[in-house]
Amino acid sequence: MLKLSVVVPFYNVQTYAPDALKSLELNARDDFEFLLVDDCSTDGTPELLERAARALPGAVLLRHGRNGGLATARNTGLDAARGEYVTFLDGDDWLAPGHLARTLAAIEALSCDFVRNDHVQVTGRTRSVQRVPYGPQLVVGDPRAGILPASRATSVDYPYAWAGMYHRRLLDRGLLHFTDGLRTAEDRPWIWRLHREAGSFAAVGLPGIFYRRGVSTSLTQIKDERQLDFIKAFDQVLSDTAGDPDRDLLLPKAVRTYCAIIAHHIGSIERFEPAVAKKLRSMSTDALGRMPQDVLDQALNAMDAERSALLRRLRRLRRRPARTHTRTGASTGTGTGTGTDTRAGATA
Repeated sequence: MLKLSVVVPFYNVQTYAPDALKSLELNARDDFEFLLVDDCSTDGTPELLERAARALPGAVLLRHGRNGGLATARNTGLDAARGEYVTFLDGDDWLAPGHLARTLAAIEALSCDFVRNDHVQVTGRTRSVQRVPYGPQLVVGDPRAGILPASRATSVDYPYAWAGMYHRRLLDRGLLHFTDGLRTAEDRPWIWRLHREAGSFAAVGLPGIFYRRGVSTSLTQIKDERQLDFIKAFDQVLSDTAGDPDRDLLLPKAVRTYCAIIAHHIGSIERFEPAVAKKLRSMSTDALGRMPQDVLDQALNAMDAERSALLRRLRRLRRRPARTHTRTGASTGTGTGTGTDTRAGATA
């Protein structure tokens, strides 16, 4: 068996793919494989990957006939993985030389199910180290200890799949696959499931992953309807967590995180296309209505005043009766609100 499989999806990243591919070359070993997944790119990326498949030791080129999104592309790589350990890289990011070998040595020494890495965030010319929000370093612990408390950032709020390495037994148990078709926030249900169901993990530092922010290829930059998949992703987090034996402990964290993400998007709603903004408001209102209302009340009471007020206004849209008109133009109070009210002042 190969020691390590690295799953690397690519979609229209011809500007950045050479950096990613060069960094893989500087991490190559005879017992490593690099699963390069072309998610039906339409720029020069396929040609770059074809050359890499010939020149990069351990490269395996996998092609999609149609674009499926990051989650589906990662699943394609996972299905082909042969390594004892698995990790990820995105096609517009890169690794420090020798990073994979150092992380592999760490997880083997700790003998745990998975490890989490720090990373370097790259925004233009600015670089900053982002730490795993989990206290103990190089100490094996229970992954559930990385979920709580609800009141601060924890390991489940650091969802990056590429910021870690995973033993194959997790893949064999079905814990490493992503929800097919999610186009954003695909790693949110994934990281929650990992922390609920894996047996052991550790934070190891080793910030050898360079993560580009603010580039056009980044999913964080899209302004169209794909961004709304965070609703599907967090609905899945809530549904899965509600079925957990510790749901009374874990649901407050899941609801509070969901609320924070909704507040983030609604707070910058002007960056979306008008039709998408309208749909975002409606879907967010409905999402608040689906949450356990007692847990939601606790979350809103615990949040800062600005975000709490924003979400309370949004929540009231669901409770507000819809306006209908009689034949004479008189307004009546019949009907039920759907969260799509676009009258002046009916904004979050």
